[in-house]
Amino acid sequence: MSKRPNPAVSRRSDQDGDGQFRLLSERRFAPFFWTQFLGAMNDNVFKVGFTSLVTFQAARFSGVDPKTAAFLISAIFIVPFVLFSATSGQLADKFDKAMLTRFVKTFEIAVMLVGGAGFLLHSAPLLYFCTFLMGVHSTVFGPVKYAYLPQHLRPSELVGGNGLVEMGTFVAILIGTIIGGAAAGLTEHGAMLLAVACLAIALIGRGTASFVPKSAAPQPELRINWNPFTETWRNLALARQNRTVFLSLLGISWLWFVGATFLTSFFNFAKDVLSANPDVVTVLLATFSIGIGTGSLLCEKLSKRRVEIGLVPLGSIGISVFAIDLFFASHRILPARHLLGVGEFLAVASHWRILADLFLLALFGGLYSVPLYALIQSRSQPTHRARIIAANNILNSFFMIVSAVMALGLTAAGVGIPGLFLTTALLNIVVAAYIYSLVPEFLLRFVAWILVHTFYRIRLVDAGRIPERGAAVLVCNHVSFVDAIVIMAESPRPIRFVMDHQIFRSPFFGWLFRHVKAIPIAPAHEDAELLRQAYDACGRALAAGELVCIFPEGKLTRTGEINPFRQGVAQILKRQAAPVVPMALRGLWGSVFSRHEDTRWPRPIHRGVMSRLTLAVGEPIDPADATPEHLQALVSALRGERR
Repeated sequence: MSKRPNPAVSRRSDQDGDGQFRLLSERRFAPFFWTQFLGAMNDNVFKVGFTSLVTFQAARFSGVDPKTAAFLISAIFIVPFVLFSATSGQLADKFDKAMLTRFVKTFEIAVMLVGGAGFLLHSAPLLYFCTFLMGVHSTVFGPVKYAYLPQHLRPSELVGGNGLVEMGTFVAILIGTIIGGAAAGLTEHGAMLLAVACLAIALIGRGTASFVPKSAAPQPELRINWNPFTETWRNLALARQNRTVFLSLLGISWLWFVGATFLTSFFNFAKDVLSANPDVVTVLLATFSIGIGTGSLLCEKLSKRRVEIGLVPLGSIGISVFAIDLFFASHRILPARHLLGVGEFLAVASHWRILADLFLLALFGGLYSVPLYALIQSRSQPTHRARIIAANNILNSFFMIVSAVMALGLTAAGVGIPGLFLTTALLNIVVAAYIYSLVPEFLLRFVAWILVHTFYRIRLVDAGRIPERGAAVLVCNHVSFVDAIVIMAESPRPIRFVMDHQIFRSPFFGWLFRHVKAIPIAPAHEDAELLRQAYDACGRALAAGELVCIFPEGKLTRTGEINPFRQGVAQILKRQAAPVVPMALRGLWGSVFSRHEDTRWPRPIHRGVMSRLTLAVGEPIDPADATPEHLQALVSALRGERR
C-alpha cells in the first residue's frame, strides 16, 4: 500500500521550488510515465502508418476510400471506449493498477502480432480489426492512467504530473507520427518496418510496466457489473453527482471533439489544401504536438502548482481565435502543380502562418485540458475515481464519434477542410459559453487570474496555511471591491464568500455570485432574517467541509485603516466550530478598486515593474480563541504598516 505523503514534506518541496521534471527520476512516476508514453507512441505508429498507406497508396488496399479512411479509422478506434469504458473503470477501482498495467501491455503485444500480419498482407479488414483491439487496449488503460496520478502524487504535484503526462502523450504522438509516416513512405519495405516497429515498442512497454509500483485498490470489495449498458448509465449518474466535475468531463470531451476533428483532417488538409506530401503531414502533426505539450508544461508555472481552472476559459478563447485564423490563412494558399516536400512547403511564407496557428491553437488546448483533468482527479471521491475517469472516456468517445460523423457529413456536403475548421471554431465558442454559463466558477477564476497576473505582481506569504482539505473560516481586512477575487485567485479550493446582499440585486453579478454559492448577508437593522439565514448557511457550509470567507469589518475601509471587527465570525462558529485562518491584504488601498479619494488604475507593466500586492496568511487558530479583538490584532499584524 502506498504511503501517504507527509504534508510537511509537501510544503517543503513546494517552497524549495523543485520542478515537475523531478518526477521523471522517481519510481512512483517514471515507470508509469514511460509505459503510457510508449503506449501512446505505438497507437500512433500503427494508426498513422495505416492511415498514410490507405491515403497515399490506396491501390494496395481493395475497397478502401482514401478520402474517408482517416475518419473511419478514428471512429473504429473509439468504439471500444463506448462499449467497455464502464467495465474498465470498475476494474481499475477493484484491482491493483500496477497489475492491470502489466496485463494491458501483455495484451498489446498480442494485438501487434495481429497488426503486423495485416501490414504484411495489405489486409484492410485485418488492420481495421487491429484498430478496434488497440481501442480496447486504450479503453482498459485509460481509467488506470488518470486514477493512478492522485494516488501517488501530492496535491501540489497534481498539475505538474498531469502536465508531464499530457506533454508526454503528445510527444509520443509526434514520435509515433514520424515513425509511422516515415515507414509508410517507404514503398518497398514500409509495411515490414511498421510491423516490426509496432511489436518492438509493445515489448519495450511491457518491460517498463514491470517497474510500476504497487497501487492498492481503493475498493477491492467492489462487485463487477459486466453489463456495459447498465454500468455505463450508472457511471454517468455517478459523475453527475458533482455538477462541477460532470461539466468538466463535458469540457474535456469537447476538447477531444475539437482535437479529433483537426488531427484526422491533417492528411486530407495536406494533400487537398496545401498540395503537400505525407512528410508535410508529419510537420503539421509535429507542430500540433509540440504546441499542446508546451501548453501542458506551462500550466504548472501559470497555475503556481495548484488546480487553476481560470486557465480553462483562456484556453477556449485561444482555440477559437487561432482556429478561425487558420480558416482564413488556408484560403490564401494557392494550389501547386505537384505535392510539395517539406523543404518546398517551408519555403512558402504563407505556410508559416498555418504552422503558427496550429502551434498556438494546440498550446491553448494544453492550457485548457490540464486544469480540467486535475480538477476531476482532485474533486472525485478516491473510492470511485476510476469510474469517474471511465465516464470521462465514455463521453470522450461519444464526442469523437460525433466529430467523425460531422466531418463525414460536411465532407459529403462539399465542405472543404478549412470550412470544417471554421465550423469547429464557431461551435467551440457556443459550447464554451454554454458550459461557463452553467459553472460561473470558471469565469470568476479566469477574471481573478487575469486581474492578478495582468495588473499585479502578487507576493504570497505562507499561502500554504489555507487548508487544502476540511472546513475553515477565512477572515481578512476589507480594502477594495476586488478583495474576494484576489483571495479566490490564490486559494487552492473554492471559497464560499459572505457578501453584501445589495450585490445580488445586480442582474449580472447577482447571477454570477449565486452560481458560485456566495452567501448574501445584511445588517440586522436592514434585514434581521437574512442575517440569520446567512449565519445558518455558513454553518451548513462548514459542516460540509467547505471554506467560508468573511470580512469581519462589514464594510470597505474609507481611510485605509482596519475598521473594528464585528461579531459575525463568532455567530458562525456558534453554529459550526471550525479553525479560523486570519489573512491580510496590502497594496490595494489607493487603487481604483478602493474608496481612496485619489484612486488610480494599477499599472499593467511599467518599466518592467507591476503594481505590488501582498496576501499574507496567518496560522489557523482555535475557534474558542476567535474573538473579534484577537482576530483584528492578528490581521493588523499580518498587514503591517503598508495599506
